[in-house]
Amino acid sequence: MHFRNLFTLLLLVAAPAVAQQPEIETKEAPATFTSRVNLVPVTVVVRDRDGHAVGNLTKGDFRLLDNGKPQVIARFSIEKPSAPAVVEKEAGDLEPPAAGAAAPPVLADHFVAYLFDDLHITFEDMVRTRDAATRVIAASMQPADRAAIFTTSGHIMLEFTNDQAKLRETLARLRPAPINGGLGHGLDCRDMSYFLADQIVNLNNTQAFQAAMAQYQACTKAINATVTGAEIFSIAQFALTQGEQETRQATNILLQVVRRISGMPGQRSIVLASPGFFVPYGGQQDLTEVINRAIRENVVVSTLDVRGVWMPPAIGATSSFDAANPRPRGGGMAITYLQEEAEAGDPVMEDLAHATGGEWFHGNNNVGEGFRRLAAAPEFIYVLAFTPENLASDGKYHQLQIALRDPKGLTLQARKGYYAPKRGASPVDQAKQEIEDEVFSRDVVRDIPLAVHTQFFRSGDAGATLSVVSQLDIRFLHYRKAEGRNHDTVTIVAAVFDRSGNYIAADEKLLTLKLRDETLENKLGPGVKVKCSLNVKAGSYVVRVVARESEGRMLATETTAVDIP
Repeated sequence: MHFRNLFTLLLLVAAPAVAQQPEIETKEAPATFTSRVNLVPVTVVVRDRDGHAVGNLTKGDFRLLDNGKPQVIARFSIEKPSAPAVVEKEAGDLEPPAAGAAAPPVLADHFVAYLFDDLHITFEDMVRTRDAATRVIAASMQPADRAAIFTTSGHIMLEFTNDQAKLRETLARLRPAPINGGLGHGLDCRDMSYFLADQIVNLNNTQAFQAAMAQYQACTKAINATVTGAEIFSIAQFALTQGEQETRQATNILLQVVRRISGMPGQRSIVLASPGFFVPYGGQQDLTEVINRAIRENVVVSTLDVRGVWMPPAIGATSSFDAANPRPRGGGMAITYLQEEAEAGDPVMEDLAHATGGEWFHGNNNVGEGFRRLAAAPEFIYVLAFTPENLASDGKYHQLQIALRDPKGLTLQARKGYYAPKRGASPVDQAKQEIEDEVFSRDVVRDIPLAVHTQFFRSGDAGATLSVVSQLDIRFLHYRKAEGRNHDTVTIVAAVFDRSGNYIAADEKLLTLKLRDETLENKLGPGVKVKCSLNVKAGSYVVRVVARESEGRMLATETTAVDIP
């Protein structure tokens, strides 16, 4: 289940402080928002020749095209993720912390899901890869970082955490886990790769068939002098079925990981550690679904080729060769198809990374360096936002081209496109999506003055009611004048996350304003208080409050922390 689908916004009764004012009401109905301008944000990382992020560029240094048409960059900012955000226990006017008091908690806002392809990896590569990942995570993890461990087999999983002991223990349990127990992994003479099987069965490639025949004859010559074509074709059909199953499993798990991480607040990336896997033309739809989902959810997928530098059979041995004789069984034809097989998984790794704005680390034996580069938050991130002209609500994919006007040896990393909104989306649904996006963000927006306070009431040995009081200064909203009143609606959402960034619960209130001029000018005082209530267990939480008004599309966000002993 997609974790964001758990984000059910409940419209409850008004807080007493609001209900006493006859011109301010709450309703148990979703707000109707004026749809905001279709602003498309694009995150960009620029690196120098040494791979270091560059942070001294300006808006004028970039050129942006949407489906080949130049666009005006409406908003431009530079973010520095290496400076983690901290929160006070209460937002608003607070007494200064006492000497020796504990430092305010750091928000978890950098999430990395490590996905190990245990379906296709060899034992040697797995040991080297998991050891490198263990060292890198131990050395580089920062207070705002959370890591999760997943495998394409689905056998091993660790949810997002900063517990180094749990991460080490989970990594130590990683092993190759092919679905068929070894076919295609060099464990017996019947081994045949998915790529070779596809060539034989689906493409009717006679040379591939002859290569498989020669390899099988060389392997079984001591026990089976006669090999029939039917026997080879039967092996190929079995290998094809198993290969299809492994590829489908890998792409399904990858899609699940994209869904899982999309529910985390802040910067989200996936590092796929794999030797690459073959996806024939008929299986491209599953891979496209993964890429499309990652693009929509702003999830970056980076890929790490765990094989390092692939060496030809005459130089090194792989699982398809006899270790005592580093020449392939079957001679030159087998070498040809092993080379093609080694390259067959590259398009998958490259497409996943480049389409989602990630990196593809390959052709390098330093797996540890690969993990460091792919998992680390860049020191500088540029955020370019533009408003497409005449954007049709047809849900179609738009190709983006972002380039530097004067590259000067710099390289640029950004996603390759986005999807237009789908026709028929109601203003209510659009508004709800905008609010949800802000809830799962960590950006600070102050269009409306907002102060947040929390308190809790124990309701049992382990439970509590958490009250989140939002104080809004509504004097300067963009009111709509009608029937002698000043009309506006404000949606206030209070969401609770645990300290690892996992979503817990949310509550929503809708404020309907129909203010007389006299009230607006003289009687609002310091603002209006709205209370949201949530049932939680004892523990430490991060509270995210988002306020969104409809007429001017103004926004305010605040993040605070609370401990419930």
